[in-house]
Amino acid sequence: MQLTLLTLAEPNRFNIVELLKKGPRSVGEIVQALGISQPHVSRHLRILSEAGLVRSRSKAQQRIYSLEAGPFQQLDEWFDSFSILWEERLDNFEDYMLDYKKKEEQ
Repeated sequence: MQLTLLTLAEPNRFNIVELLKKGPRSVGEIVQALGISQPHVSRHLRILSEAGLVRSRSKAQQRIYSLEAGPFQQLDEWFDSFSILWEERLDNFEDYMLDYKKKEEQ
């Protein structure tokens, strides 16, 4: 998971993932959508692929890239683990506000 976060920390790779979130794209489509050079897009796609975030398939003379679900499911589970912390804090805040309101009414 740390590799996933480090890989996504680079803005161009993050933007590629955001684009692929909408559906599979060829390298040319990614170049056109993001306005960065083909060699840079290819390098970022290689890094994303090595990190297991994207997969590619051949379609005629093109490489079509799409997202791999696994690493994003792991991230989702990790982020979800923080919800318990926030729920507890919000519950404590709610209790505090109810106590405060009762004191104000007295």
